[in-house]
Formats: sequence, C-alpha cells, structure tokens
Amino acid sequence: MATKSSPFTGNPVYPVMFAIGGVHLLNDSLQAVIPAMFPILEDSMGLTFTQLGLIAFALNMVASVLQPVVGYFSDRKPMPYALPIGMTFSLVGIAGLAFAPQYWMILVFVICLGLGSAVFHPEGSRVSFMSAGSKRGLSQSIYQVGGNSGQALAPLISAYILVPFGQKGAAFFIFVAALAIFILMKISAWYKEQLIQEKKNNRKKVLLSSIGNLTKKQIGVALGLLLVIIFARSFYVISITNFYIFHLMESYGLSISKGQLCIFLFLALGAAGTFFGGPMADKIGRKNVIVLSLALPIPLCALLPYMPLWAVIVLLGAIGFIIMLSFSVTVVYAQELVPSKIGTMAGLTVGLAFGMGAIGSVVIGILMDSIGIYQTMIVISLLPIIGLVGLWLPRDQKIVAA
Repeated sequence: MATKSSPFTGNPVYPVMFAIGGVHLLNDSLQAVIPAMFPILEDSMGLTFTQLGLIAFALNMVASVLQPVVGYFSDRKPMPYALPIGMTFSLVGIAGLAFAPQYWMILVFVICLGLGSAVFHPEGSRVSFMSAGSKRGLSQSIYQVGGNSGQALAPLISAYILVPFGQKGAAFFIFVAALAIFILMKISAWYKEQLIQEKKNNRKKVLLSSIGNLTKKQIGVALGLLLVIIFARSFYVISITNFYIFHLMESYGLSISKGQLCIFLFLALGAAGTFFGGPMADKIGRKNVIVLSLALPIPLCALLPYMPLWAVIVLLGAIGFIIMLSFSVTVVYAQELVPSKIGTMAGLTVGLAFGMGAIGSVVIGILMDSIGIYQTMIVISLLPIIGLVGLWLPRDQKIVAA
C-alpha cells in the first residue's frame, strides 16, 4: 500500500482509511458470532442467562482490560505488525469456538477472540488517525462504522448461518479472519513506512485540539464524565444486542430468525448513526452530538417495553440511530482531551465500551434469571438518563486546519 501522506496533517489517505474500516467490519463480525450464538447455546447446551452473560463477560472484559494497555505501549513504541498478529488470535478463537464441545472450552476460545480484539482496536484507531490528515472526524466515523456494521451482522449470522448449521456454522468465519490478516499485512507495511518517514524526516507530530487548554483537574473530570456516558450507552446497547431477542420471543412470540431481524434493524441504523455522528460533530460540535445522542432517546427507551410489535420495530430503529451518533465522537473527544496519547485514549474509550458490555452482560443475565425478562427490560430502559452528565463536559470549538 504505497500511498504517501502526512499522517497527522494534510490530505487524508482514503485507501488506508477505508481499508482499516473494512477490517474493523471483519473483526467485529467475528465478535458478533458470540451474541449470535446465544439462542443456539441456550437451546443445545441448556445454558442459563447467567452463563450466557459470563461468555460475553469473558470476551468483553479481556478486550476491555487489555485495550488501554496495548494503547499505552503503542504510544511509547508503535507496533505495526501487532495488527495481523492480534487477528491470528481471533482466527484461533473462532476456529475453536465452532467445535468446542463443552462450556469451559467455549470460554477459553472466547478469551482468544478477546485478545485479538484488544490488540486490534487501539492499533486500528491509530491507523485511522494517521490516515485522516485534516479529516479526523470523518476518518474516525469510517473506522467505527466498520466495526458497528460488523456488530450489526450478529442477528443475520444467527438467523442465516447458526440456526441452520448450529454451532459448527461459526467455522465459516475462519475465512473472514484469514482475509482480515491478509489486508492487515498490507496496512502494517504502510504503517511501518510512515514511521520510517517520520523518523527519517525528524518530523514533529502536529496535534490540534478543539477543546483548548484545560488544567489536569479539568481533563480528569471531563474524562470521568465521558466514561459515565460510555457506561450508559454501552450497557443499554449490550442489553439490546445480546438479550432483547429473548424478550421478543417471550412477549411477542417471534421465532429466533424473525426476532434477530429486529435486532439487525437496531444495529444497522446504529451503524448509520455512527457514520453521520462524526461529520455532524464537525459542524455543530462534539459535545453537542454527545449530549443529543443520549438525551433524545430517553423517552423512546422508556416507551419501548410497553409498545406493540409494529411500534417496537420503529422505536428500535430510531433509538439505534440516535444513541450511536456519539460512538466515534466520544473517541475523538477523548483523544483531543489528551492529544499526546492517541492510542491510550482510543484503548480507554473503546475498551471501556467493551468492559461495560462485559459487566452489563453478567448483570442483565442475573436480572433475567431472578426477576424475569420483561421486568429486566423495564429497568434497562432507564439507562440513557445517566448520559445527561454530558451537559457538564467542556465545550469544544471548530478546528481550523493548518
């Protein structure tokens, strides 16, 4: 991939930008196999909702804990070829998952997938940043919409691959992982060349922030508020992605396949919201998009448990689009709060999203086992209210590229 560019200012490198976004789609489609498999495992192995929650916990917690660590070390010493190496862990994980005969083996291979994800996300975000030039919001949106599109495939994976072929249908994704490794080898070569050119030219990184000068205390408070917002959003999204299918089956009598199509609508429009969120933030401000994405869905989420099926479908699409407007924006906002730690901030924000998904999966599973599916959905519907803490975030301004 011999495309020239300044990785921090100037013209964006669109081939690299779209390539890393495409691999993000492939990577997250591998992760999507896990929730897609939940109805299959619940039926074939007789797993409880708590056990299913622990599977998601194993995947997301490993990714959550290690992402900031990988980001921290890559800020100190960039690691171009960590990308294909990490994807190799994912290949091993998905291959093992397809044929694991016991619950504990599923947990082990899910951890392998978590390791691959932990390496990919901060390094992939760094490549997105390097290829962005002056189009930082657009680049991060392309990168994140790739991941959210991969996650959106979970219901289709369940309906059209795992329902007909069972657990062994996951073996199809061995080829997906292999394709991702091939593309990442090309991207890593470009990444390495940028580092060589930077060192050769003794080029300084030009990092512009839209937030302005803040004290360390103000930065700490802003990061704390941002993490609370990510908690609220991730907890809600994971409840819909992993467990709402059981509500649709119990309350509306839908089959697995038809219920998963409703989840697909939520995730697909969420991916669209992710894409539009970045350019929207460039126009009206990152803070404004973050606040709107959590404030606007509050009444819709509150109504969702009480609606007839046709209204549920409409509300799921609207909530998915709005609540995910801020997904890429929170990453860029964190990077601009601490512009010298691009990988660390990407790892922290995206990693926390995984971590909240991990904790949320266990909590939701326990709630569903103890108080019931419908009552759990009512509790979850109140989560977006927490995101209103975004009103206290520092206001950002438009960046004028040099």
